[in-house]
Amino acid sequence: MEDKAINFPLNSTKTNNVNSTTNETVLEIWGRASLQGQVKISGAKNSALAIMAGAILCPTDCRISNIPSLVDIGRMSQILQALGVKLTRNGDILDINARDIVSQEAPYDIVSQLRASFFVIGPLLTRLGVARVPLPGGCAIGARPVDLHVRGLQALGADVMIESGTVLAGVKGRGGRLKGTKIYLDYPSVGATETIMMAATLAEGETIIENAACEPEVVDLANFCCSMGAKIKGAGTQTITIAGVDRLHSTDYSIIPDRIEAGTFLVAGAIANSELVLTHVIPEHLSAVIAKLKEIGCQIRQEDLNCLRIIPGHLRGTNIETLPFPGFPTDLQAQFMALLAVSEGDSLISETVFENRLHHVAELNRMGANIYVKGNHAIVRGVPFLSGAPVQATDLRASAALVLAGIAARGKTVVRGLQHLDRGYENLEGKLRNLGVNLQRVTP
Repeated sequence: MEDKAINFPLNSTKTNNVNSTTNETVLEIWGRASLQGQVKISGAKNSALAIMAGAILCPTDCRISNIPSLVDIGRMSQILQALGVKLTRNGDILDINARDIVSQEAPYDIVSQLRASFFVIGPLLTRLGVARVPLPGGCAIGARPVDLHVRGLQALGADVMIESGTVLAGVKGRGGRLKGTKIYLDYPSVGATETIMMAATLAEGETIIENAACEPEVVDLANFCCSMGAKIKGAGTQTITIAGVDRLHSTDYSIIPDRIEAGTFLVAGAIANSELVLTHVIPEHLSAVIAKLKEIGCQIRQEDLNCLRIIPGHLRGTNIETLPFPGFPTDLQAQFMALLAVSEGDSLISETVFENRLHHVAELNRMGANIYVKGNHAIVRGVPFLSGAPVQATDLRASAALVLAGIAARGKTVVRGLQHLDRGYENLEGKLRNLGVNLQRVTP
């Protein structure tokens, strides 16, 4: 692979949905169109971000393919470059060389915009013996504290303190290594599981993570690390065992498809009463989503190993509770709320993962939905139709929900806050336009 650096400005992605990330730009959607065709699902954002950080573990070349073109990917690329990592991108392929790490401190101005940036702390600490990472930012959907990450690193033998908004971590003793141990997570946090797992790959001895997160993105990161020579067993279960090794080697690895993007397009077919085909999906990652769509009245057919067809029917309400995998994903709660808003009968949505993830309710109600919030519960009473209106996205998944609502609504919907949408969906507008949605991004 070529060993040369390339700069990643935040708006450098090639897809048409990330050319502008300012609030002045809006998305205009004319609803009630019939959709048809097929859509290819992109690589998983949440896998890609963790795996890019995981490449720090390896001092030689790594090639990662199926990388989506997203603002968040650009931000993680900038963080890695600030640390001294060399990156070369060609389409969906990213070549990474972390041989010469020149800094152990991630830059605050970028970290403050990307929660996933905190992933670099584990690889930096276990490889270099020291790491300085500012407390992360991102969508304002909940506290998501780093306590579990910190306690896990401390259990591995690190000295960790938080000073002036920065987490400072160091391995005890000169030239020492982290030491394997048994760690129980109070909550099956994806981020904490991945941080501890990466830190343990180069630790001395065996590490066991109990009550670990089981999400497909955790399995993807484990498989990536194993492709570099790490010894990890049990990923995808509640107990993960990592036997530390001295060094990792080059790899060529492909990211899994994005199950949240896939779920979003399944909802698009349902809410538009249109039959769609999704390619490049892993159906078992969508079991809870498929089950709920069937309860709502849709047929879901698996046509081959990585292809799903949605056939909408009469939409009816259901109850949803967000839970860690294999439960219903919190990242699809907002999209399903838009769907249930136009489904017959009453539905109850309970958000148990993030405490501030119901801000989209007010915007959906602005479009004519009938939704009442009490605590972390939303009571949705289905209405015959939504009406286009100006709406404001409050976070990444809320922005997708408002786009879906606009597809179903009568008249024109204008979505603001597109900087959220641009963080997590590759070429969403282009894909929807190819399916028949009438939409455009404009600057009023």
